[in-house]
Amino acid sequence: MDNKQELLVGKVCEIYEKISSLEDLSPSNQVNTLFTQLVLLCIPPCPIDTSKLSKRVGEIRSKLIQLCGKAEGLLESHYSTLIGSCENPLSHISLFPYHSNYLKLSHLEFNILSENCNQVPNKVAFVGSGPLPLSSIILASNYLKTTIFHNYDIDQMANAKALNLVLSDPDLSKRMFFHTEDITKVSNELQDFEVVFLAALVGMNKEEKDHVIDHLAKNMAPGAILLVRSAHGARVFLYPVVEPGDLQGFEVLSVFHPSDEVINSIIIARKTFMPIPSLNPGHCSTILPTKCSEIQGFNPLKHGNMIEELSIDEQV
Repeated sequence: MDNKQELLVGKVCEIYEKISSLEDLSPSNQVNTLFTQLVLLCIPPCPIDTSKLSKRVGEIRSKLIQLCGKAEGLLESHYSTLIGSCENPLSHISLFPYHSNYLKLSHLEFNILSENCNQVPNKVAFVGSGPLPLSSIILASNYLKTTIFHNYDIDQMANAKALNLVLSDPDLSKRMFFHTEDITKVSNELQDFEVVFLAALVGMNKEEKDHVIDHLAKNMAPGAILLVRSAHGARVFLYPVVEPGDLQGFEVLSVFHPSDEVINSIIIARKTFMPIPSLNPGHCSTILPTKCSEIQGFNPLKHGNMIEELSIDEQV
């Protein structure tokens, strides 16, 4: 590890000590300031090999990711409650201070999806949708206007808040569904989705993430598209990492590592057509080969200024 990396890791550890000493990670000036400092520190390109971190730093990284996830959830929950108290919640969705960031991320992910899928999907799943499912809402409202969205989250209260946001909308209330389930307990239903989005904080460590991806590989329909959010460089202190090699059972189509304000890397992959005994014979052979299996080239340079959805720097 060179001097630049050592300096960065040292500063990350200092910020971690301050964050971990907080009694409450709900939105506040102090919480916002510390997470802003952390993100600004991690944005500049700096190669970090997590396998070469010391045991102490590795443990701090794991704990820091947990804290970032908790703070992100509290921020979403706070604004979901506020927006949901309005008469027509979706008319006030821009009250969320980082609504514009969601718009940019959704545009980025839609472009990546479009370049790897020839037709508009009929049904998609968003795993880890949370109490403020802006990705699903924006994609459904602006891009995938006929697609059915199934949102999965293990938190019943998060789903209740999310559902409240769309209930009064005559369109989205019919196309957006929320399921309080552990995605690793969902099997047959996964065969119905042409696209599955996997949020960055589903699987907070490598073992959990690998378990989720392995389950998706066994149960998604052959030819279905998986879009995974990951992290690269110093951003590995903010989010769990998924490497292309971790996507066993999938063909990786493209990988986008941002070098600007976009926090998460994006990996898009296609479920391979290897036979899986658990699938219903004949069901998967007609679902996707004509919809999402013809691959086109992806040029990440077209998306150089996009900003990631509710990344930690959006908590200020």
